[in-house]
Parts: sequence; structure tokens; C-alpha cells
Amino acid sequence: MSDIQRLGVTARYADATVFNGLLHAVEVPASEDGNIHQQTRSLLAALEATLQRAGSDKSRILMATVYLTDMADYDGLNAEWEAWLPAGCAPARACVKVAGLARPGWRVEVVAIAAVTTAG
Repeated sequence: MSDIQRLGVTARYADATVFNGLLHAVEVPASEDGNIHQQTRSLLAALEATLQRAGSDKSRILMATVYLTDMADYDGLNAEWEAWLPAGCAPARACVKVAGLARPGWRVEVVAIAAVTTAG
């Protein structure tokens, strides 16, 4: 039986959890400021760091759920997402419009599941 590994644990949440070779992570922008391009780049940089810390990388993302507060941001999100992902490595993905996120200025949030190759 595998142990659950928790990365970046706070009293409220962990940055990611790893169990049975799967990483579960949630990322939000570093700031409430900026447009969808800036917030998405910030979020993806944080996700990439979390993946690396856990022994994975962006080519190993299996599933992503994207939450947007405004579907007018969809094209901007996709431009950043597609530039960030390695060619041929797009995961299964859902994109959902939500009424709001935990911080009023956040425009995007991503939940990702990735395969892990090594212990983080």
C-alpha cells in the first residue's frame, strides 16, 4: 500500500497530494491583478513547479479541469495553455464557467491530475 504524500501543507490545504503514482494539484494565479494571459502564465508556472517537486512534468498531465469566471477569457486561456504544453501532450480537459472563485480578482483556477515517475 502506498503512502499519501502531501506537498506544501497548510492548515487548510496542500499544494498537491500524491498517491499510487498520481499527483492531484490545484493552482490559482499568484495575484488578483492582471488579465487572463498574465494570470494563466502565473498559474501555469506554479503548476509546473508543483509537478517538478512531485517528480512529474507538464507532459505527464492526464486530466485538467479549468474554471473561468468569464468565458470571454477562453481564447486567452487557450493561447497560454497551448504555448505552455509540449506538442502532442494535451491532457483530457474540461473548462467550466463559474460564478466566482475564492478571491474576487481571480479569473482562472486549474485542477490537474498527473502521472508521477519518482518520489517527490
